[in-house]
Amino acid sequence: MTNTNTNSKTTSSTFNLGGDLPVSRIGYGTMRLADGPDDPGGASAPIWTPPADRAAAIALLREAVELGVNLVDTADAYALGAGEELVAEALHPYGDAVAVSTKVGVLRPSPTEWVPLGHPSYLRQQAELSLRRLRTDRIDLLHLHRLDPAYPIADQVGALVQLQQEGKVRHIGLSEVTVEQLEEARRTAPIAAVQNLYNLAARDHEDVVDHTAAHGIAFLPFFPVAMGGHAGLGSPVGAVAAELGVTPAQAALAWLLRRSPNLVPIPGTGSTAHLAENMGALGVEMSADQFQRLADTA
Repeated sequence: MTNTNTNSKTTSSTFNLGGDLPVSRIGYGTMRLADGPDDPGGASAPIWTPPADRAAAIALLREAVELGVNLVDTADAYALGAGEELVAEALHPYGDAVAVSTKVGVLRPSPTEWVPLGHPSYLRQQAELSLRRLRTDRIDLLHLHRLDPAYPIADQVGALVQLQQEGKVRHIGLSEVTVEQLEEARRTAPIAAVQNLYNLAARDHEDVVDHTAAHGIAFLPFFPVAMGGHAGLGSPVGAVAAELGVTPAQAALAWLLRRSPNLVPIPGTGSTAHLAENMGALGVEMSADQFQRLADTA
């Protein structure tokens, strides 16, 4: 049985990231805004080329902001920087309407390879390129896409601290880290956010969720909606969704929102209908019993 927080009937719709950056608790991940219609999707998607329908992708990003998204997540590794260029084309100038999160620290030598590289000079160079592609003087949230075991964590985080001291980065984040790695990083700099894989069907990072919550750190679950058999006919997610009068995807996101007040899911989609569906999860009130029934499905 998962030990989770079920104390509150309602959940806040915002989180104060880094203590000074209020964001909606449903963000938008841009990973799916790449490749063509014949490329594989899901975890096997290459994320290698710009979207085949660029106009539709730009319209989707603008629609996301219209629907209340104010945290947009991308990475320099998405389509070799084309993902960041797409965000800028759609949303620049950002003003106070949207905070942009991006990531550095992964090489893409081919469509199937994602190779961590944490050389401090490389991280700083990639951040400079991200600034140019995003057309901004300061990145709101810059993540280390992956920690590189070849370099001390202090050196990798220290490269981002240097950028922060230069005024080029507002907040620092990490991705796919353990509690121990997070604490080691925090000895070098304050960490505002952690972005790990987490959803109803993938809960290996329960301890990271609880640890970040205890320290006021945002936890951004990527791939936050795991469907398949988990949400099929007669499944626990399907049953709770029917009780609430919502879709299974909304029930899965509502569970995350209730799981902990620092969770800020960043679902990605290429569909305007799914985008509106995801944002609708902010209005779903899940009971303690419904929450726990889903928590017990692990």
